[in-house]
Amino acid sequence: MPVHLIRLITGQICLHACMTGLRLAAPLLALRSGSSPAAVGFLLSLFALSQVFLALPAGRYANRHGLGRPMRLGVVTAMVGAGLAAIWPVYPVLCVAVLMAGAATGVVLIALQRYVGRAVEGREDLRRAFSWLSIGPAASNFLGPFVAGLLIDASGFRAAFAFCALMPLACWALMRGTTELPPVDEPDDRSALRGAADMLAQPDFRRLLLVNWCLSACWDVHTFVVPLLGHELHLSASVIGTILGSFAVAATAIRLLLPIIAAHQPEWRMLMISMLAGGLILAVYPLQKHALALGLCSVLLGFALGSVQPMVMSLLHQITPEQHYGEALALRLMTINASSVAMPLLFGAVGAVVGAAGVFWATALAVSSGSRLAWGLRRLELGKD
Repeated sequence: MPVHLIRLITGQICLHACMTGLRLAAPLLALRSGSSPAAVGFLLSLFALSQVFLALPAGRYANRHGLGRPMRLGVVTAMVGAGLAAIWPVYPVLCVAVLMAGAATGVVLIALQRYVGRAVEGREDLRRAFSWLSIGPAASNFLGPFVAGLLIDASGFRAAFAFCALMPLACWALMRGTTELPPVDEPDDRSALRGAADMLAQPDFRRLLLVNWCLSACWDVHTFVVPLLGHELHLSASVIGTILGSFAVAATAIRLLLPIIAAHQPEWRMLMISMLAGGLILAVYPLQKHALALGLCSVLLGFALGSVQPMVMSLLHQITPEQHYGEALALRLMTINASSVAMPLLFGAVGAVVGAAGVFWATALAVSSGSRLAWGLRRLELGKD
């Protein structure tokens, strides 16, 4: 892999670690300050709220300005948001901080994906580059919570927020000086809307979005409920961060092995196995009372869910006409982030009534039942024969 591509992916990890560190520290501080699960759910939903509305505009902004300007905008936004949390660690400021961090991460991610897609030539190199890109967020999902948890226990929440504010600087140092690619014509808004409507009219595309949504909800419930569960069990912040981080390590590991595994299994089968395994693990997760058992469940869930994004992207590419690929990616991103907004609110409301265990069990039932959607995608493989 070219050195400049490694630098870009490492920069992405640093910026994303700012958001994932906040994702642990902000709700944990809110819980320790006496906020309800519903308030924590609202706080977590703000990470994705801006990305629901920014997906298409951010893509057009990247078309006009390339990678450099979106990167600088994202770095400044993330630094200001996390810095505000370090100065005034109160609930309203935490809401502003997580909203800004989510927006910054989304803008930079879209610009980076666009840049790498244009910079890499050849199908094999493109597949390899996007495999590394999928590993980046998984790695930052370990780095952010793990370091933030250690800092909370050692020096308090202000230190964790300060760490989150400094990580975007590392992103800027790694990405600055990147050679811009020649500009392209900005897509027409009307044709983009028509392409999105055409994609939503396809039954297989809608089914794939639903599968992606179900598995994204599993990811969201784990991110949201583990701090709640750890708080109920009186676990330290570093232990909770390690549990969340072990999930990310497992998700990274399975993506490294995925090319070997996927060579012998079709995408629909991998997705169906992920849904069934995820449902089973979520069902037993709240029954565990010790940190080691929770960590084991986290690792197993990371293995189950880590393969989802590459499989979905592969199917998405197969069922989408090339001229509508951008619209399909935008719809997928908007669906995932809309889920990340709505699900924590729902989890918070349900958790306030039935507790953390009830949220796990409800999600386990939903994702297991949804495995029929992945089974329905098997006809895509049959259609190739």
